[in-house]
Amino acid sequence: MTQGRLFIVSGPSGVGKSTVLKTLLDRRENARFSVSATTRPMREGEVDGVHYHFITVETFREWIAQEEFLEYAEYVGHFYGTPKKFVEAALDAGQDIILDIEIQGALQVEKRRPDAVKIFIGPPSWDELERRLTSRGTNTPEDIQKRLVRAKVEVQTAHTYDYFVINNNVENAVRELDAIMTAEHCKPKERMELLADT
Repeated sequence: MTQGRLFIVSGPSGVGKSTVLKTLLDRRENARFSVSATTRPMREGEVDGVHYHFITVETFREWIAQEEFLEYAEYVGHFYGTPKKFVEAALDAGQDIILDIEIQGALQVEKRRPDAVKIFIGPPSWDELERRLTSRGTNTPEDIQKRLVRAKVEVQTAHTYDYFVINNNVENAVRELDAIMTAEHCKPKERMELLADT
């Protein structure tokens, strides 16, 4: 059995990462999202271990001290992080793991897992990104402008990623992501190890 690969996916708010990744995961049986840990309370309908690993602040702090996270951050009073043990168990079982995380988190993961494959998803244009943010109907004009400014900063880091996918439409973006994941499993080292096992 081959080892799974760790894929980091980043991109600005409104670029459509969630839709693209959900469609991709529906098609790739051997890939799944990493389930993050959080200290925030469980919401109605959420399941521990499915939506998040819900843990106490004390446990979270212990995991930080024991270097149990690939990355973590505090957001609006609660901690969120990617536990190493769950990711490594899935990778050892041959599953590909996708982390949908922002740039700072991606840098933390890269330090701990330099083998991670980093993919940036960008918009086809700034006008289209603004249209997508506006069409959500959940953001004020001021909030949209802040997100656009942040997006321009984030796109400037895209050259540090291994791949850049433009989400001009979901189908094309999914096709490119699927091709990237397949290509990463066609590296000589992995294929030669498969031959050695037969």
